[in-house]
Amino acid sequence: MKLVRLVKAVCAHPSIREIMGPLQVRTFQHDFVPRDPNAKPKRFKYPQVYDPYGPRPPPSDKVVELAERIAALPPEERRQIGPTLTERLRHPKMQVIADEGMDLGAQGGAGAGAGAPKAEEKKEKTAFDVKLEKFDAAAKIKVIKEVRAFTNLGLKEAKELVEKAPVILKQGITKDEANDIMEKIKAAGGVAVME
Repeated sequence: MKLVRLVKAVCAHPSIREIMGPLQVRTFQHDFVPRDPNAKPKRFKYPQVYDPYGPRPPPSDKVVELAERIAALPPEERRQIGPTLTERLRHPKMQVIADEGMDLGAQGGAGAGAGAPKAEEKKEKTAFDVKLEKFDAAAKIKVIKEVRAFTNLGLKEAKELVEKAPVILKQGITKDEANDIMEKIKAAGGVAVME
């Protein structure tokens, strides 16, 4: 109660009120400039297709004429343009992407399941991996030496690789190379398999 009287007395004193101003002051200020209500919104022209290289000059008359001649060709002749240009300009052939091991699911469509067995019959595995399954503890040094011989690894790296067994030692090699490596590891006291 005494505090309230003290505050009223202090606030009632004219000199303090002049110094402090009113007790409740609103100091909110805009951090933006209000928009002119009569101003029209800016309209930006966006391109229909994003082109990272910017606007291009119009094609030359020769190119326009050539495009018109191509459009006038019958469909069977138009289909021959692509392969002919590829051959003429010596473009590399497009590589077929192997979908082996991929689950195409709904994207494959109804005919995808029917064509899969034929593809498996035609394709024969040409690249093999050699995997070190295990080795005798007594023959560890011999196995490390053999691994160094065909991987070009240093002693430390070969030792770490062998200690991680089972581990893939070499990837993407022919069947003959894989068999040769497997025989060498077997002679050294390890067990390797071909995948």
